[in-house]
Amino acid sequence: MSDRRLAVVTGGGKGIGRAVVEQFAAMGMRVLAVGRDRQALDAVVKQAPGHAWQLSTAVCDVTDEAAVKALFADAGPVDVLVPNAGIAESAPLKRTSLEDWNRHLAVNATGVFLCLRAVLPGMVARGRGRVVVVASVAGLRGGAYISAYTASKHAAVGLVRAGAAEVAGSAVTVNAVCPAYVRTAMTERTLERIMATTGRDRDEALASLTGPAGRLIEPSEVAAAVAYLCGEQAAGVNGQTLVIDG
Repeated sequence: MSDRRLAVVTGGGKGIGRAVVEQFAAMGMRVLAVGRDRQALDAVVKQAPGHAWQLSTAVCDVTDEAAVKALFADAGPVDVLVPNAGIAESAPLKRTSLEDWNRHLAVNATGVFLCLRAVLPGMVARGRGRVVVVASVAGLRGGAYISAYTASKHAAVGLVRAGAAEVAGSAVTVNAVCPAYVRTAMTERTLERIMATTGRDRDEALASLTGPAGRLIEPSEVAAAVAYLCGEQAAGVNGQTLVIDG
């Protein structure tokens, strides 16, 4: 059955974002995949030939207020928003620079804020809408060597809860998915850093990341959770953090 809602997915060219874009397109939704890497966005469309007619793309830096305003002005009414764009770097707190700190907050927290602010008023006015922020288990608990990332994801989760409180009763919901480490290029870079700094082999490095699941979470698993929260069966779910960690 076709679902003609318009969904905007930031960070839609890679990893979790790409999986969400593909999931939505397969459901028949119109999808605007947003990112900074034009080649990655083009690859999403080229490699989804069966659903390419439902996909459009836009280059946008979610930390740029003017660019975000222009993006959503061009997009028109948005039914589903998935703020997924994010960065993750690791370093001990004492070696985390102010630049590192600000960069994480800008992408992982401010970027979410700018996107939510752009779409929530319209959703409330129309009496429908779904927002699902891709956060992290690091947004619910502390993590060594990822202080900037952890703080930025806590901020994103706090924004979800505040936004949900504001839209309660409007038929608009604001939720978050909080996956553990996912099988993405970002996680691969994390594994490489662990091996380089600790001397561990790949299996040992991987074991330090997989936690209760004993494996990396697949992007498709996160996309399925996002799709659930965007569906009618989740109309009563608001302000929640759906943990995906095994």
